[in-house]
Amino acid sequence: MQNPQKYQKSYFMPPNPERYMKWASRDYVDSAPIWCSVDLRDGNQALIVPMSFEEKLDFFKLLVKIGFKEIEIGFPAASETEFNFCRALIERNLIPDDVSVQVLTQSREHIIRKTFEALEGAKNAVVHLYNSTSVAQREQVFKKSKAEITAIAVQGAEIAKKLAAEFSGNYRFEYSPESFTGTEPEFALEICNAVIDVFSPTADNKLIINLPGTVEVSMPHVYAAQIEYMCENLHNRENIIVSLHPHNDRGCAVADTELGLLAGADRVEGTLFGNGERTGNADIITLALNLYSHGINPGLDFTELPKIAEQYEKLTDMQVGKRHPYCGELVFAAFSGSHQDAIAKGMAWREEKQVQSWSVPYLPLDPKDVGREYDGDIIRINSQSGKGGIGFLLHTKYGINLPPKFREQVGYTVKDVSDKLHKELQPEEVYAVFQEQFVNTSGKIRDVHMKYEHNNDEVTVLVTLKVNGKETSITGTGNGRLDAVCDAFRKCLNLKFNITHYSQHATEVGSKSRAMSYVEITDGNGRAHWGAGLRTDVVKSGIAALVTALNAQLMMDN
Repeated sequence: MQNPQKYQKSYFMPPNPERYMKWASRDYVDSAPIWCSVDLRDGNQALIVPMSFEEKLDFFKLLVKIGFKEIEIGFPAASETEFNFCRALIERNLIPDDVSVQVLTQSREHIIRKTFEALEGAKNAVVHLYNSTSVAQREQVFKKSKAEITAIAVQGAEIAKKLAAEFSGNYRFEYSPESFTGTEPEFALEICNAVIDVFSPTADNKLIINLPGTVEVSMPHVYAAQIEYMCENLHNRENIIVSLHPHNDRGCAVADTELGLLAGADRVEGTLFGNGERTGNADIITLALNLYSHGINPGLDFTELPKIAEQYEKLTDMQVGKRHPYCGELVFAAFSGSHQDAIAKGMAWREEKQVQSWSVPYLPLDPKDVGREYDGDIIRINSQSGKGGIGFLLHTKYGINLPPKFREQVGYTVKDVSDKLHKELQPEEVYAVFQEQFVNTSGKIRDVHMKYEHNNDEVTVLVTLKVNGKETSITGTGNGRLDAVCDAFRKCLNLKFNITHYSQHATEVGSKSRAMSYVEITDGNGRAHWGAGLRTDVVKSGIAALVTALNAQLMMDN
């Protein structure tokens, strides 16, 4: 990193840039744009091994299922596979009536003609012409003047318009000044207007002017200013669909797109998960769910996002990153104790208040809306986790509603196990730790049996149990069964303790539900000990919890 001077600005602000910053006063987009997936063209050509015919067909069906109405399917003049794929979609009648397929072609006559041959008979098709316009491309690659570059675009438009009348099918047109972001805005406007004048778009047959960030070279606000400049100065604007196609070289493709929409664009070309050349394209999933999280229907269905990710990985041999926005395995996961506690309290607040709107701390989107689960995707348990998260997991997955103070002790125990194993604990492992350490546990006291007698308001119990392997019996009295059992244990074990918490709940709905009881006792030294009991009988459940707590006290005493 010793020579930053070698890099010079390669982008251009529009003339009088202060006139093209109105987008900065807008804080949201109030409706979804027209979406066009370019996964089968831009995304496919970026793969190490491009998709096979069958894989492209499966991907096309996935895009239709998600809800895309415009899908760029390839560059049919580029290869036999691309040509045959286009023909197969048309001849097998695989394109829904409300979906337009889009194909890319350079502005060269033989390539345009081959493209129309591939599209023959298409119900709805977009012919996407392009030629490169940037300073670098004009000077270094084509070695042509602005006038010569404009002539290429105009001639291509004239040829396409002529061929559309010769071939059967329903055609619309799109033009891209490729490498728009490296082109002087005045020249980009000039060449686009020249193409517009050739096509003479109408309200019934609008022209798409696509303004690609072929290489991302500036901060997002520069792209927005360029888009606003174009939107305000294009000929016949009311019959023009201004489209965005940002790449992600600076990691700002989503920001470029969102600011471009604020600046007046109508349409977005991008890919699922942002796959594309170099660092990728604009990620349509992120863009769509950003809108959704602001209460705007994106017009695309990502309610089964994990399945979409799985199919995408299978078809492309790409991987979705664990922290990829909305999609990654860990994006809703909270390991931090403070985060878990806030999420758990937020979820409890929603349930208590019966709130319909979503405002849970640390979760900008309800995971269930994209096919994720609360009990496995949100709260993940490791040594950094807290009592709130562990309690939330046990409650949502196993119906265990720990008292707040008990939750702290269980939390420390689970975290200690994770720390010593140096790994994340799965929900079933957390439950196993809870059961092993706190539920119906045996220790010095085991094999407890009770026989009760009731005499008015007093209960007498005969307790038979083993203490350190030796069987013994003892009688206790009290104003209830639990109180009588406590009296028997104090006599038998010569222990001082008081019950400071007792609660119960059913672990499930129905007549066969088991009762979970929680008991906290405080010993003669003021130390607290907890126990849980799980039985089909409510009273037995409470006694089992008491025995667990007493075993914990005896263990600490020794």
